[in-house]
Amino acid sequence: MVLSLTCLCVAGLGGWFAVARWDDANKVAAFASALGAVAAVGVALWAALRTLPDLQLDVRGTGLAQARGGGSANSGVRGKATGSVRVRDTGDAVADDGDANSGARLD
Repeated sequence: MVLSLTCLCVAGLGGWFAVARWDDANKVAAFASALGAVAAVGVALWAALRTLPDLQLDVRGTGLAQARGGGSANSGVRGKATGSVRVRDTGDAVADDGDANSGARLD
């Protein structure tokens, strides 16, 4: 959606620049460039601040996990790893026509 909107804006400005007077087109181009530069800096800062630092995850002593009827169970840790993961002494994971994991399942 954002890409389509951007393409429409560029096409509209290009068409307007083709028929506008030189002084008007020059002012609009300078204004659009300044807005684009500010937006680019804002997006870069947002992306830099959005990243998470490496985390240390320590999981131990979990209980029993049971999966029945095609379900899913995990006795440990499940998710994305952004740092070190340590899993110890996890409980039993039992699957009855399902999916069970005792330990770590990292995406």
